Amino acid sequence: QVQLVESGGGLVQTGGSLRLSCAASRLTFSSYAMGWFRQAPGKEREFVAAISWGGSSTYYVDSVKGRFTISRDNAKNTVILQMNSLKPEDTAVYYCAAPGRPYSSSWKRRSDYDYWGQGTQVTVSS
Repeated sequence: QVQLVESGGGLVQTGGSLRLSCAASRLTFSSYAMGWFRQAPGKEREFVAAISWGGSSTYYVDSVKGRFTISRDNAKNTVILQMNSLKPEDTAVYYCAAPGRPYSSSWKRRSDYDYWGQGTQVTVSS
């Protein structure tokens, strides 16, 4: 029932930036933590970032700390992943995700999320 739609992917050179957005519907958005994952060819889907339901806490995988920023705009029911200083190893399909219930307390595992967007391709050229 929950719908998540990512946008903003594309091709960028090393060191460039992209801004990914995820539009959510059919959920009380402000009550849900939101996450971003990515999946590169031949690899498992990897946690990238998450933001708490209140927006006061954020979490990042070590490899993106200092380069990526997750934020949310509750008025627009969107979660954003601002990606700066991109590297070729960031190349992947990026997915936004929502837990199955509001006010969840764990946000770093695939199993913490029940709803997934279709993904948006990010390609960083070297």
